[in-house]
Amino acid sequence: MAWYYSYIIGYFVIMFAIGYYYFRKVKTSDSYLIAGWNMGYWKITGTTISTWCGAAAFIGWMGMGFSKGLSGYFMFALPGIIASLMLVIFFSRPLRRKKLYTLADLFGRRFGRKASLFPSFFSAFVYSVPATAIQIIGMSTILTVVLGLEFNTAIFVSFALILGFTILGGLEAAIVTDALQSILLIAGIMVLGFIALSHAGGLEHALLNTPIEFLAPLPEGKTMEVVTFALTVAPFYLVWQCTWQRIFASESEDVAIKAGVSGFSIVMLISFLPYCIGVLARQFVPLDTSADHVFSYVTMQLLHPAIGGLVIVGLLAALMTSADSYILQGSSNLAHDLYGNFINRQANEKQKMASARLSVVIISVLGLGVTFLMTDIISAYQWALRISATTLIFPFFAVMFWKHATSRGCISSMASALSVTALWPLLSTGIDPAYPGFMTSLIVLVVVSKLTRHGPSEDVAAYYWDGAESHAASALADTAKPDIALASKAS
Repeated sequence: MAWYYSYIIGYFVIMFAIGYYYFRKVKTSDSYLIAGWNMGYWKITGTTISTWCGAAAFIGWMGMGFSKGLSGYFMFALPGIIASLMLVIFFSRPLRRKKLYTLADLFGRRFGRKASLFPSFFSAFVYSVPATAIQIIGMSTILTVVLGLEFNTAIFVSFALILGFTILGGLEAAIVTDALQSILLIAGIMVLGFIALSHAGGLEHALLNTPIEFLAPLPEGKTMEVVTFALTVAPFYLVWQCTWQRIFASESEDVAIKAGVSGFSIVMLISFLPYCIGVLARQFVPLDTSADHVFSYVTMQLLHPAIGGLVIVGLLAALMTSADSYILQGSSNLAHDLYGNFINRQANEKQKMASARLSVVIISVLGLGVTFLMTDIISAYQWALRISATTLIFPFFAVMFWKHATSRGCISSMASALSVTALWPLLSTGIDPAYPGFMTSLIVLVVVSKLTRHGPSEDVAAYYWDGAESHAASALADTAKPDIALASKAS
């Protein structure tokens, strides 16, 4: 037990020391909310890895591998990673060119302030709050199992630790610590993988003794379940504000793309390991073990505390990085989108910083409340992904590619998609509500936009192409400068 206490206390001492350093350093809301748009390659790569691999990677995905097999990777993790890569590769340049803070900022620029309310609400409350709650529960589970704390006590301790660090340094501190913690995270999951393979009797023995349905990417009879889940959840990651914030925080468009591709490519490999460990664990973990307890069994029962403690710290690092990212995502929506754009548009820097830190407290407290109210938080989280995707994806594409979309078309599309997706389950059709939600969103967007005119507050443009020509011309001019200089010297 002494090993675990030493590692955990040492970890949080280092984290809060870094947080305090950035508390003294960060003086502007730009640095606090968006890291000043100046983060380099390694920092963005590290924070991409750490933010993606939270409680889900260590606890949820390992349990899913134990109970469902490798199909969970192809159903949930891989589609989201591919969608994130598409966002980084195809949209980093036009998004970063706009110097945005949030997803809602994009809608507000294009369609006017009223259109920004829907995406801001979804990002802050429908996604960030339950996502934060999952990290609090994950950390509480670890503190309960490892340190023997009573679960409700562990909930409040986890809440205090997460809130305390996040409120200090904002996104700049989060990205720096994420980059450092990505090393712990990768090392921890690789150690677990090696130990699981060893206790399973080696790869050949494990493969021979594992039912084929646990190894198949698409188990027989479940192909449509896997495909439907992938198609309805993956689109959310095109509008996942955590990735957007990393794009905005990058020091350049090239850094955003290169670091994002590097980070998500590593994530693609790392995310497969928890599922493999879960499948391997079926060789030595009692099969009636709860899926959520597979991680703690492997760590606590099989590893010496000197090694197990490092794995636990890797998990805590994953939980902390994900939690502070989700909290800062929601707080930027409250502080920038709502307070800055609606409540106090003339706010000075001191007021902006105060609203940013107050917003961190609000999102954290709401996340704490959800941990006590929700009985099936994972299902609620997956529902949040679906309803956010159906509501926001086609309006996002309209901002990027269709200049004829109108503000009324956008708002009507989001409102109708939200209503259809939320109410569809009451009809008991057996059809996933995301499908009619997406269809409604697209049809209403096109029809209403065709029937209405652009409002005076709209910026009528397709943002994917807007500015691309001038950017290309600027880049061409920069390339030509050395040739001009050489010609001048020669003459």
